[in-house]
Amino acid sequence: MTLSREDVWLSGAVLFSDVDRMNPAFGILKATEYRDRCLQVTLLQTKTHGSEDCLYLNIFVPQGSKLSQNLPVMVYLFGGAFLMGASNTLEVLGNSLYDGKEMADRGDVIVVTVNYRVGTMGFLSTGDTRLPGNYGLWDQHAAISWVRRNIRAFGGNPDNITIFGQSSGAASVSFQMLSPHSKGLFRRAITQGGVALSPWALQKNPMALTKKIARKVGCWRSNEDEMITCLKMSDPVGLTLAGKIDVLLLLGKGTVMDLLELAPVVDGDFIPDHPSKLFHNAAQVDYMAGVNSMDGHIFAGVDVPTINMKNETTVKQVRGLLARMTKEKGNAAIDSAYDVYTSHWGVAPPQDVVKKTVADIETDFLFLVPTQVALQLHVNSTSGAHTYSYLFNMKTRIPGFPGWVEAEHAEDLQYLFGKPFSISLIYFPRHRHLSKYMIAYWTNFARTGDPSQGESRVPVPWPRFTKHHRPYLTINHQIDKSSVSYDLRSQYVTYWTTTYSRLPSIKTEEREN
Repeated sequence: MTLSREDVWLSGAVLFSDVDRMNPAFGILKATEYRDRCLQVTLLQTKTHGSEDCLYLNIFVPQGSKLSQNLPVMVYLFGGAFLMGASNTLEVLGNSLYDGKEMADRGDVIVVTVNYRVGTMGFLSTGDTRLPGNYGLWDQHAAISWVRRNIRAFGGNPDNITIFGQSSGAASVSFQMLSPHSKGLFRRAITQGGVALSPWALQKNPMALTKKIARKVGCWRSNEDEMITCLKMSDPVGLTLAGKIDVLLLLGKGTVMDLLELAPVVDGDFIPDHPSKLFHNAAQVDYMAGVNSMDGHIFAGVDVPTINMKNETTVKQVRGLLARMTKEKGNAAIDSAYDVYTSHWGVAPPQDVVKKTVADIETDFLFLVPTQVALQLHVNSTSGAHTYSYLFNMKTRIPGFPGWVEAEHAEDLQYLFGKPFSISLIYFPRHRHLSKYMIAYWTNFARTGDPSQGESRVPVPWPRFTKHHRPYLTINHQIDKSSVSYDLRSQYVTYWTTTYSRLPSIKTEEREN
């Protein structure tokens, strides 16, 4: 039998098994509550939570007066550094951050959120066929495939699927776009604060990390095959704990970026080559991408703590951060990057200018520049698909940060998922304006491939990003004609993609001395 929408509680979880196989012999799944997240370390990394039985998805269908048919479908991939997270994470006043009800109702789309394996269970790899890695990416692929096979039973159009995500979820969307296994699986993609080209999104030396984890769980062997066999027989909880962030990497020459070790790898299969060489696989996919104006601030605050304090942030600290970030290139990179980022300082720059510069450096390096490169590679490879660029810069709502802080990492999600409407008491009218705009642009894009065209009215048209014409929309609560600008931070994009990339890399031995 085919499962109809009336047969299931749509705010709950649906197992990854085809709905047409859910017959009376098995019973009908009453999805009245969320299922466990995948096994992972807790936020404090002192223990684990979640389950190995975790590959579930949640389907949110608009609750109108008539049965939905042929609706656009939006599949969300959560973020969490490939280490933690869930499809129903971060409950606020009993309301999950990724609850898709508001977006579904207001945009007249179906929203699907999915679980996938994270940490060692999702991304441990030897870099070859013995332990190929990318299991979390395959889980996402399986979820999207399930949606394509079955979403018609919920009123969705299987030929109009958009995948979207934030942070490592955005990088995951990017990897899904670029994989040859995704051909024909979805029609559009949105990345928010992360792409496969981000320096933290790809593990380039997986075997070294696997050996380090093997030592932690008592599986170190000089014979690699024996070590791998031991790892495969290890207790999942111990293996998961062994993959927690190693804060010792911050001591000396590291940055927060160095802590994010578990990540996708070039496996010769799902990711057959470096992501920069795979954009031909996304030639038919409409693509919308952007960042928050201070996506890097939270990371910069760990690397240079004084930016969030009354203490002075010194030139030495700024140069020290650049030294750690550009260690592959040596002293020449420090000097050239410092010159570019301090060109607007003047003789005696105010402290807020110096501190904001530190946040800008990390935002550019970790998020903004890789996203701009991805947009350019997409338009260079596409054959008729649309491309759009944005910058989200709404003032932060996080208390305690300095007045110069704009949109923090992940702050866009509360508006996209309609929290100013579902938890209205803790928001102001301006936040509801922003939420309405974002839901309209995102769901229009899912419906038509053009964020300006669809069933939802938008404040201004959003022009396409092309090979020689690079507009972007600045997104906040006051969107008007002046919100469309061009060549986002082009001076800094040019520096990292041209000047910096052409500098010779120094030898590994020199870096370690």
